[in-house]
Amino acid sequence: MAATTIVSNIFGVIAQTLSIYSYILIIRVLLTWFPNLDWSNPILTNISAITDPYLNMFRGIIPPIGGLDLSPILAFVVLNFSEGLISNLRYGILNSSILQYYG
Repeated sequence: MAATTIVSNIFGVIAQTLSIYSYILIIRVLLTWFPNLDWSNPILTNISAITDPYLNMFRGIIPPIGGLDLSPILAFVVLNFSEGLISNLRYGILNSSILQYYG
């Protein structure tokens, strides 16, 4: 039972990390609405460095339409799907562990 608890906790940490990354991604997308921002600011540079590699994967799939970048929509869908999948795996492992222990 200890091994399944450890694996469940690892999945929990990964799911929480993806949730935090989702919030950082939201901040990044909202900041693009302000064209006069100084992107040489260390905080903005770090946010951009954290999120741009992930967003660039989707920019190659969905080209900008009329100057509007729609790639963050697909990025959010994939991120939320992954987070939900990992959370479900975690609870599935916990449930099977409990059933095995008490069953």
